Amino acid sequence: MTHLPDRSVFDGHNDLLLNLWLHHDDDPANAFFSRVSPGHLDYPRMRRGGFFGGLFAVFIPPVSYIARMRNQTDDEVLDYFDPLAIVERQIDIMRILERSSEGRLKICRTASDIERCRLNGRIAAVLHIEGAGAIDAQLAQLEKFYQLGVRSIGPFWNTPNAFGEGVNGAFPGTPDTGPGLTAAGESLIHACNERRLMIDLSHMNEKAFWDTARLSNAPLVATHSNAHALCPQPRNLTDAQLEAIAHSGGLVGVNFGTAFLRADGKRDGAGTDLSTIINHIAYLIAKLGEDRVAFGSDFDGVNVPDALEDVEGLPRLVQALSDAGFSDSLLEKLTWRNWLRVLAETWGE
Repeated sequence: MTHLPDRSVFDGHNDLLLNLWLHHDDDPANAFFSRVSPGHLDYPRMRRGGFFGGLFAVFIPPVSYIARMRNQTDDEVLDYFDPLAIVERQIDIMRILERSSEGRLKICRTASDIERCRLNGRIAAVLHIEGAGAIDAQLAQLEKFYQLGVRSIGPFWNTPNAFGEGVNGAFPGTPDTGPGLTAAGESLIHACNERRLMIDLSHMNEKAFWDTARLSNAPLVATHSNAHALCPQPRNLTDAQLEAIAHSGGLVGVNFGTAFLRADGKRDGAGTDLSTIINHIAYLIAKLGEDRVAFGSDFDGVNVPDALEDVEGLPRLVQALSDAGFSDSLLEKLTWRNWLRVLAETWGE
């Protein structure tokens, strides 16, 4: 019997929950299981695109961004802006999706959960906190979030919090944009290691990255970052950082955002074709090895190439990789096996 390659995709980062909270908070399940607009993701398009799961970010956006998206003033947003409440609501939205899914979606806490979803045709959803601004310096909320199913935390987005500062420089620039981890940040790294929560490096500045590399006993993972050598975006990873990730047995999820792909840093969907994604994947494989590169789309959070458009474009990307000479076995690693490996190693189950 001829072996048919598995074209399923497990993706390292998306902002669906933010999108649902901003635009469909009154009935997120109805939107998700029919059509989410605007946006890159919903259940029907996931199924057509071969997307069977990923890390779903829980993110506290800036007040000005909420105001723009909801056609409100900053003062109107400030009347209800509560970082902890926003995080809890986005987690609740995921729980609503699971309850409403009739078995079509599951919040996964182990790599075995994800594998069962893949085999059974379910969406495997991993809760990921992007920016730990809702957690205080004493980490009082961390255990609650863990019990709710959170299995991955990125301590930073672009702005400072109790744990340090995210990378926040302008293009072109380096990741060296601020100080390293605070004492609370070091405690957060240790606490994540103790609970076997994955730590996301993607929004860390360079000093915080190296602090984490020194302190953490887990594989180093950047869920949605690219190669700085190809695109000098401060959020992208230098060769030295890639070497540290490789040495740890970690992983980089390739970001599909045009600003993180293009050498000129432009947010230009029309002028960016799939070869830019392929170039970053090939470069990262050369630096990390084929077991340490995967997808980290940043769907619903970035401007993606028009040639991809949304989650339905994933088969086009996989076909383009195949046409570029990527073998079926390598494609399976890139599209899901590498993520399952690093999650199993990090979580221990």
